[in-house]
Amino acid sequence: MEISMSELRKIQEKELECLVYFKDFCEKNNLLFYFCGGCCIGAVRHKGFIPWDDDIDIFMPRNDYEKLYKLWDNNKHNRFKLLRTDDTIFTGNIFTTIVDTNTTCIKAEQQNIDVPHGFMMDIFPLDACPNSNFKRKMQILHCMLYSLFLSQVVPKNHGKIITLGSKILLGVFRSSEIRKKIWRYCERKMSQYSINECRYITELCAGPHYMKNKYPKEIFASAVYKEFENMQMPIPVGYDEYLKIAFGDYMTLPPAEQQKPHHNIVFYDLENGEK
Repeated sequence: MEISMSELRKIQEKELECLVYFKDFCEKNNLLFYFCGGCCIGAVRHKGFIPWDDDIDIFMPRNDYEKLYKLWDNNKHNRFKLLRTDDTIFTGNIFTTIVDTNTTCIKAEQQNIDVPHGFMMDIFPLDACPNSNFKRKMQILHCMLYSLFLSQVVPKNHGKIITLGSKILLGVFRSSEIRKKIWRYCERKMSQYSINECRYITELCAGPHYMKNKYPKEIFASAVYKEFENMQMPIPVGYDEYLKIAFGDYMTLPPAEQQKPHHNIVFYDLENGEK
């Protein structure tokens, strides 16, 4: 769908309602989180959403990320549901989302998946990056296998070798139970390291490009607050270094042709949930 700037602004305003609810929950439960990606750039460069951004992205240290999953009770949060692939649901995502069930948003790649289809906030874990080069390579390997067997989708635009290897692995391991055992094992292996014992932090669940990034752990030692849509929202204390490593010259606007939403939405409704 083509989304006008006025409609995009309405989407952003609706997503802020989820963000405020999430922030309140984290503060009540002493959970650390901070903006990442476009929202972090938006807080620094625009004091709000990047005008053409269409979602909210959040980082949480692994320990807080796992606590969120255990503490969030979907039966108590009628409007905002936490979605993460487990024994009860398959989401197609390798990270956690909070979905606003009072809205409808169907993305092309998820339209055949049986989950609540509303506007979502994406939450990515931050993991310790082992000091050993060999262990780091094994961590990335485990992460790639985790991503493949959890999403069960052959990655696109990552080379013929990865495409072929992914097809072979999914062809050999067809059972959903075996795939589940593989990705659960790989998730344990890739997240086994303690941040206290490592020098760097990495973002393993944000895609093949970002999983290779290594950040000095001091960048994410705490949060600082910046203005975002007339509210104070947390970003990493070392946000400038993080953004330069991840995005380069983040203060310069991209070319005009790139100033557009990046998610492929096939249908949305801001006033009604999918039911």
